[in-house]
Amino acid sequence: MTTERTVMIADKVRTIWCRELQRDDISVDDDFFALGGQSVIMARIQGAFIEELGVEVPIDQMFLNPTVASISEYIESLDVVIR
Repeated sequence: MTTERTVMIADKVRTIWCRELQRDDISVDDDFFALGGQSVIMARIQGAFIEELGVEVPIDQMFLNPTVASISEYIESLDVVIR
């Protein structure tokens, strides 16, 4: 079930991905690696999650959840207050 909170998190995650991958055409189902993502970009995204969302996402979860939709669901499951 998609909630307002899920959509808000996905919008923020997508904004971070677009900036760090230097693209504006990313959909919620696009795969990070298929978009040209690699470990250096992933580390920058991980830092942005901490700085901008106030949530720490372990690197293994970023590999296991390589889409905006899946990583957003993971972040929501943490049940933390998102900035």
